[in-house]
Amino acid sequence: MKILYVLPGSGGAFYCGNCIRDVTVVRALRRLGHEVVVIPMYLPPFSDGADIAGNSRVRYGAINVFLKQKTRFFREPRPWIERVLDSPLFLKIAARTAGSVRASGLGELTLSMLQGEDGRQAGELEKLVALLRDAVKPDVVHLSNALLLGLVRRIKEELQVPVFCFLQDEDTWINESGTGYIQPVWQILKEKFWDVDMFIPVSRYYGDLMRGQLDVPPEKMTVVPIGIELDGYEEAPLSFNPPVIGFLNRISEASGIGILADAFIKIKEKRRIQGLRLHVSGGRTADDKPFIKELRKKLAAHRLLRDVAFFRAFDRISRIGFFRPLSVFSVPAPGGTAFGVSLLEAFASGVPVVQPNIGAYQELVHATGGGILYEPNDADTLSDALTSMILDQDQAHEMGRRGRSSVHRSFSAQAMAEKLIEICGKYRVRV
Repeated sequence: MKILYVLPGSGGAFYCGNCIRDVTVVRALRRLGHEVVVIPMYLPPFSDGADIAGNSRVRYGAINVFLKQKTRFFREPRPWIERVLDSPLFLKIAARTAGSVRASGLGELTLSMLQGEDGRQAGELEKLVALLRDAVKPDVVHLSNALLLGLVRRIKEELQVPVFCFLQDEDTWINESGTGYIQPVWQILKEKFWDVDMFIPVSRYYGDLMRGQLDVPPEKMTVVPIGIELDGYEEAPLSFNPPVIGFLNRISEASGIGILADAFIKIKEKRRIQGLRLHVSGGRTADDKPFIKELRKKLAAHRLLRDVAFFRAFDRISRIGFFRPLSVFSVPAPGGTAFGVSLLEAFASGVPVVQPNIGAYQELVHATGGGILYEPNDADTLSDALTSMILDQDQAHEMGRRGRSSVHRSFSAQAMAEKLIEICGKYRVRV
């Protein structure tokens, strides 16, 4: 089967669970023998050590679509300017710029993109549709997320193929896009969802949330949990000498590292656990620099900066190594998440997790038995939960083994890809 996979690029500056899912899906589908053509949009895709896009250039380049939104001059065809602005060099610079991957300030652009042929990027849409019709000619189209629904109507008109769409964390982007745009964006998504053949939420929790937001009937959704490529993940020794708490996600306030840092400080002040360390990885954007500066100042004020290690590299090989010395793992994101890919990586390494009882964390922890949940999501409660896990090493080892076994049994990349192909088969796609 020839599959077109359309995904938004993040520029690779930070750990992105959605991006890792996209890379993993494409590689797994190809291993199953399917031809997958990747169309990256906005910014270069997060490669995670695999060039999944090949020679496919970025469409809807971030600089171009922004300028088309803001200035009438750029809405007229100007090929040489567009080629320059869509060049890898300019897009690389854009990826490092503050605001390039931040919803705040991009509400107007988000709404215009969802308007598709009626939006200010209509010219880009027609160029994309012509490419797909004349050169790609897929049997089926997969969209990385629902914020790409503005593409669907024209794609279906020209290609006459089924379109499927993952659902993962769109609510976070929409609800941060600005008060004047939240309701209009949700409204246009309600209107556009009928264009899609099947939505694929990554968890039951997120499927329920999006059904409520979009009034999508149950038959238009099929949950497919994220899977990861398990090769290379060895079981961590969990030596607790010294005990190490790990955090892997974008190093930002929204990811909960501030809560974890406060919990770490509280544990150190009580002096019940000797030699405790905190390892942090996941990258950042320019927007995160002020927050990280203040975080470091707080740790330094408590004379704990030497007990915290910040790791720059977060590619797949680096992540596998990151989990080896850990005793416990926690990403206490205040708003929860649609899934939690980094938890799968912890489980695959046999590292137990301590997570707030919000979002999809409950679903993952209950499905794997690989950790404990706590509430409310504050530093006091988290510090107690982490202390309990670290002091009960038998429990930590048992939960680590359960999590590792469960991921190998139920959350592999191949299992995820096979479920996606099964969905395609129900629509009589040529296999």
